[in-house]
Amino acid sequence: MDVEWVKRIHRDLQDDFDEELELELDDGDESGLPGAPGSERQQYFRELIRLQSELVKLQDWVVHTGHKVVILFEGRDAAGKGGVIKRITQRLNPRVCRVAALPAPNDRERTQWYFQRYVSHLPAAGEIVLFDRSWYNRAGVERVMGFCTDDQYEEFFRSAPEFERMLVRSGIQLIKYWFSISDDEQRVRFLGRIHDPLKQWKLSPMDLESRRRWEEYTKAKEVMLERTHTAESPWWVVPADDKKRARLNCIHHLLQQMPYQEVPHEPVVLPPRERREDYIRHPVPAELIVPAVY
Repeated sequence: MDVEWVKRIHRDLQDDFDEELELELDDGDESGLPGAPGSERQQYFRELIRLQSELVKLQDWVVHTGHKVVILFEGRDAAGKGGVIKRITQRLNPRVCRVAALPAPNDRERTQWYFQRYVSHLPAAGEIVLFDRSWYNRAGVERVMGFCTDDQYEEFFRSAPEFERMLVRSGIQLIKYWFSISDDEQRVRFLGRIHDPLKQWKLSPMDLESRRRWEEYTKAKEVMLERTHTAESPWWVVPADDKKRARLNCIHHLLQQMPYQEVPHEPVVLPPRERREDYIRHPVPAELIVPAVY
C-alpha cells in the first residue's frame, strides 16, 4: 500500500475520532472546539453546532404544527449515510425524530405487499422518521444481488412513484437523498474498516460483494434515479467524498426544505423542592453499589 493510501486511511480514522468529540461539545462553548483556531476542522465543528441548533428549532416547529416528515437516505456502502443520520439525530428528541433501519425481511414479510413493512414506520403528526435505507433496496441491492425477480423489479418501478404520491397526498413530506462517492473513496473507507478493530463489524460479506460489483450498482442507481425522480418526490444527490462537507451540506439543504420558524416557549422556572420533616433518606446497601474501578 503506497503512502498516499495510508494518508487517506488515516484521515478517515481521524474523522471517526472527531465523531466521538462531537458528542462532548457544549452548544454554547466554542473554547473547547478541536483543531487550531481558524482551521477547517474548527470551522466544521462550529458550523455543525450551529446547524444542529437549527435542527432543534425545526423539531419544535414540527411538533407545534403537527408536520409529518420522512427522509430517505440511500447510497453505496460506506457512503456516509449513517454519519449524517447520527449528526441529525444527535441533539434531537428520539420521541420526535427516530431512525428506521430495517433488517432483511423474514419469511412472512417476503409474502407481504412489498411496501407493507415500511408503512408501520411512517410518522404520525409531529414526527420525523429517517430511513437508513428504505424501499429502494429493491432497486439497488435486491436487483444487483438477484434477490428479486425481473417482474418484481418492474412492478417496483410502477408502484414506487404512486406509493410516494399517496404519502405526499396524505400530508407526509418526503425527502430523498442519494449519497454519492467515488470508486477510490469507497476503497479507502473499506480499507479503513478492515484495519480498525472497532469498525470491522460494519463489513459484511454483502458489503464486500458490493465492492466487487461496483459497475452493476452504478447501472442500478442510474435506472433508479431516472425512473423514480418525480415532481412530488424528487431525488437530491449529495457528493460525499468529503464526509464533513457532505454532512454540513445535507443538513443545510434539509433545513431549507421546510418553512420552519422558532416556536416561542414560556420561560421555564425551576420549582422549589418540597421538604418534609418526616422524610428520612436511608443509605443504599453497600453490596448494591457499582465498584469504583476508575
